[in-house]
Amino acid sequence: MAKHTYNGRELELLIPASCLEVLKVAVIYGADAVYIGGEAFGLRAKAKNFSLEDMKEGIEFAHARGVKVYVTANILAHNYDLDGARKYFEELKEIGPDALIISDPGMFTIAKEVMPDTDIHVSTQANNTNYMTYQFWWKQGAKRVVSARELSLKEIKQIREQIPDEMEIETFMHGAMCISYSGRCLLSNFMTGRDANRGACTHPCRWKYSIVEESRPGEYMPVYENERGTYIFNSKDLCMIEYIPELVTSGIDSFKIEGRMKTALYVATVARTYRLAIDEFLQDPELYRSRIPFYKSEIQKCTYRQYTTGFFFGKPDENTQIYDNNTYVKEYTYLGIVGERNEQGLYHIEQRNKFSVGETIEVMKPNGENISVVVRAIQNEDGESMESAPHPKQQLYIDLGIELDQFDILRRKEEQA
Repeated sequence: MAKHTYNGRELELLIPASCLEVLKVAVIYGADAVYIGGEAFGLRAKAKNFSLEDMKEGIEFAHARGVKVYVTANILAHNYDLDGARKYFEELKEIGPDALIISDPGMFTIAKEVMPDTDIHVSTQANNTNYMTYQFWWKQGAKRVVSARELSLKEIKQIREQIPDEMEIETFMHGAMCISYSGRCLLSNFMTGRDANRGACTHPCRWKYSIVEESRPGEYMPVYENERGTYIFNSKDLCMIEYIPELVTSGIDSFKIEGRMKTALYVATVARTYRLAIDEFLQDPELYRSRIPFYKSEIQKCTYRQYTTGFFFGKPDENTQIYDNNTYVKEYTYLGIVGERNEQGLYHIEQRNKFSVGETIEVMKPNGENISVVVRAIQNEDGESMESAPHPKQQLYIDLGIELDQFDILRRKEEQA
């Protein structure tokens, strides 16, 4: 894979993956690196996550294409986690990830002992808000620190000026925003007994709240905030697709997408759009500027909660919050990923949502091309013709009237109410 550099610094597009299939999609659609979680010690317990066997296959797939793989082990560990963590790192050592993402000093210490030759990246979960924190982790042996989401671009530039040139800064530029310092949230634990800091968050920040006065049960009063209040619940999603020049010139090394529980369609859409935007900016800033409307239209083809620029240009205000609902905007439906071609010239897919013969759908290609096609034929595994594919994860063979490539993604535009 070609290296992307600015002023001598290598730039990285870092993409999440929930499972082996999504890792492969991330690699094909433009990732320079992919971050994944194992079945323990990461902060996405509800994600599908990777077995050690899948992790090994994923790392081999990525490395064959010049892409790195980082493994998250960023829980805030309790005493009873530590023995298991040591064993886990010993297993990871055998399969060779490029780095570990860690937030807890105890986990960091064990990882350095067990995997001394593997880079360690300090997670955003460690609340990295100043250059002294970066310097501290560098002295402990960290290669990279992930900036807290609370930092502005001005603060990130100041950090770059105060840390060694070889030290890397990683920063989230797209995806869901956690409430509380870089995700260290106690709401879930208090309200449901599920620990957000150990991977089991129930996202109570997205719930709708009212106040009930003790002597008036059943009378719900809405919650209002004035100019002196802080808006703490249900943030819009972060999106910096219009501000690639500002990100690239700030001294950030790795541009990170949030979303280790997202679908292959989401990952492909976001990875491809940011890949095009970064590459076209490096090629010609004027080309990038002229293409911003295209990038914006593409990035909105995956599920999202409206968009904000977060803390990058100063403190967020009431316009960064969503007050009337906690649902996603969904313009496209994910239908499946194209597999291999059979002897009859039909292409295999594992269906993800219903579609029918005669329906117009879209083929999404890694190079940025979108092709509108009509479904000509659908067959099941036994070669029997079908008018539609109503059952999730059906193994199908399809004819779309054009040649397809493995890892092309099929999606359908939905009518908006």
